[in-house]
Amino acid sequence: MAIFQEKVLLKRLLTAIGAAPVRIVLNGEEVGPRNVPPVATVQIEDLWTLVGLLADPEVGFGDAYADGRIKVDGDLVRLLEAVYESRSGTTEAVSWYSRLYSKWLELRQDNGLRGSRDNIHHHYDLGNDFYKLWLDQEMLYTCAYFPAPSATLEEAQLAKMDHVCRKLRLQPGETVVEAGCGWGALALYMAREYGVSVKAFNVSREQIEFARDRAHQEGLAHQVDFIEDDYRNVSGKFDVFVSVGMLEHVGKQHYKDLGRVIHSSIGDSGRGFLHFIGRDHEDSFSRWIRKRIFPGAYIPTLSQAMEVLEPWRFAVQDVENLRFHYAKTLEHWLERYDASRQQIVSRYDACFFRAWRLYLAGSVAAFRKGTLQLFQVLFTGSRCGPISWTRAPLYNESKPAIERRKWVNVMS
Repeated sequence: MAIFQEKVLLKRLLTAIGAAPVRIVLNGEEVGPRNVPPVATVQIEDLWTLVGLLADPEVGFGDAYADGRIKVDGDLVRLLEAVYESRSGTTEAVSWYSRLYSKWLELRQDNGLRGSRDNIHHHYDLGNDFYKLWLDQEMLYTCAYFPAPSATLEEAQLAKMDHVCRKLRLQPGETVVEAGCGWGALALYMAREYGVSVKAFNVSREQIEFARDRAHQEGLAHQVDFIEDDYRNVSGKFDVFVSVGMLEHVGKQHYKDLGRVIHSSIGDSGRGFLHFIGRDHEDSFSRWIRKRIFPGAYIPTLSQAMEVLEPWRFAVQDVENLRFHYAKTLEHWLERYDASRQQIVSRYDACFFRAWRLYLAGSVAAFRKGTLQLFQVLFTGSRCGPISWTRAPLYNESKPAIERRKWVNVMS
């Protein structure tokens, strides 16, 4: 009788994931696709884990994989891609439990002044050495820009920073405010390569301390001021506002706060830039990622992001989607992360390693399949003159700083 029940529940789970080409195994019983080779096999440890998957497939799978109660034989990214693809375009009936749990997370992880600091601390203050294991040399934890698919991660991250600067048409002597500066790479790059002065805000103490040390080491402390504070406390007037990878942490209910800060900073004559993860339809963000990895995260559609700008009559000058660039960035991160398994497990534990591996693999799959997008939005105040008549200067002018740096190294 128990075996019959397990078989029935396994078939129900296969149906719940959209009949993806996946084999599912429990206690010797298995179900899988007919006439199609499975992309991977999911080994479920016990009946209670299976029940948890049926009750809440997303959180149930994430927790069980991290805990080791689910093992995946095969390529984890391909498995997740297959599930995303099989469920694409379907209308899922969200359970009352999932809706309630999602709402509870929103209330518990609200990005107010104190909550935002707690949420950021949970994700970014895991130790700089952890991120050094799998990020590039500049410590950039945002989408890179690959001038060619063969570019290295280091080359692509330098190209990304130059891409941002060239879009903004930064000029020597200008003032820039950056909201959410990470470990400081972009702020230092803008100052060093384009001669601007930067005030960079961040609530992660470990990141700010790292950025300040680097500014002193590079002799740029007089040009870049790293401030440990919330973006809502930005004050002063600037020529340019920049935010790369922060909008995801703001929360939709706080978009008016961000818009007010931007307008207060650059008024009607300045220039601004938002770089953020987005999606092509409105939906709540992953409950498991909010629970285990990114508390307080919210991924907006492009139209929702405009709620930051439209009340202040900012004019959008350019929108670019770098979705495939982020998929490639994440492929590099995941490869480096897997190569660092021993160090990560010894520093944290195997459960931590698997949780972050699932987060990175799931992100690769989401960007490949279009569940997630990466938007860059260039905007100006209503009284700002034209930044550029065409996009030609962005691609036709002198090569990015990575090429200039190679030339300088050769000459020296």
